Amino acid sequence: MNLFGLTLGFITLFIIGLGFIWVIRGERYFGYLWWPYVMGTGVLLILISLFVSSIWLSALLGVFGASLIWGSTELKEQAIRAEVGWYPFHARKILPPFAKTIEKWKAPHL
Repeated sequence: MNLFGLTLGFITLFIIGLGFIWVIRGERYFGYLWWPYVMGTGVLLILISLFVSSIWLSALLGVFGASLIWGSTELKEQAIRAEVGWYPFHARKILPPFAKTIEKWKAPHL
């Protein structure tokens, strides 16, 4: 019996669940302007997964990278939810490098 798919499914579910938590916490303390860095990290992890010989590590890097890309698109949505009052709002955010430039860009949305 091959448990690869089942195990990978449960690990993927866990990674996605952690994605919800880091999006909520990340936006609260850092703000949505970090989305390009998060998205870049996700793309980088997916690219790295293409060159990893271990099937497990490759799959996990791909899933984690995809989760980061999804999370980067949710940061702006989470900021709106926090402003509306659905989640705690923290006014003092840690700004990323080049924050003024990133503010001019339209945040991605899925």
